[in-house]
Amino acid sequence: MEYASYGKTGRSVSRLGFGGTIAGLANYLGAFDPNERENAEQIIEAIHTALELGVTYFDTAWSYGNGTSERIFGEALEKADASKIFLATKALASDAKTARASLERSLKNLRRDSIDLIQIHGSFYSDEMCDMLLKKGGMAEELEKAKREGLASFIGFTIECQNTSVYRLIRSGIFDVMQIQYNLIFQHPYDPSWKCGSIYEAEENGLGIACMRSMTSGIFQKWIQIANPENTFDYTPSLLQFALSNPLVDVVLAGMRSAEEVKENVKTVEDLSGRIDLDGLHTRYV
Repeated sequence: MEYASYGKTGRSVSRLGFGGTIAGLANYLGAFDPNERENAEQIIEAIHTALELGVTYFDTAWSYGNGTSERIFGEALEKADASKIFLATKALASDAKTARASLERSLKNLRRDSIDLIQIHGSFYSDEMCDMLLKKGGMAEELEKAKREGLASFIGFTIECQNTSVYRLIRSGIFDVMQIQYNLIFQHPYDPSWKCGSIYEAEENGLGIACMRSMTSGIFQKWIQIANPENTFDYTPSLLQFALSNPLVDVVLAGMRSAEEVKENVKTVEDLSGRIDLDGLHTRYV
């Protein structure tokens, strides 16, 4: 397994992160019912396989099935050595009070008294939303308080878009980690031609950087099927290698529903020959 230093957290984490979205959401990227015990046990087996193969980063959220993903993770990781894993979840909230309640609910689901990382769960932040989040007595301040109380070691935010808010959150000095959408299709956060984008900004400000939707959430595969209906090639390893090739990305999250998927993804991570030179990829002149 490959590991990275996770920004200002100072923690060493596996570059492959076990993403909890598909563990809790019904029919996400394929037919699946997480409430069926057989399926939950399949996820638990996958998590145990990940632990055995050196994966230390586990990311979930209450909104992945109204706590279903968290409860599955909690069961799977209950006996894991807390000092050897990095467990992250997300607060789905609109204000400080609901942020605190969300964190406490997540800790109960995860069967823990504290967590490594609590993130404000968001996809898009308008200027007004960002104002509310960062204001005195707002969500960020409440999570800082929870951090001081030992309920979480670090705080972060998740975001899928690229607007002024992402830079405000990065530059606020409040957050330890940024989780952002980044993949072969959505390359906006990292432009190696001009050395700009929010990933560069986060690195400059010392944040740990995790990327989600690393395999494009099936969008690239759908496009390939449209462009070439006879295609039978599995692009999953190549898409994962693209994200891993980014020298500033610490953790690449991947949703995995089976032990076999875990084994294949770990094999890809360990195949350093599959990495590409992103600067070279973007070179226009020879």
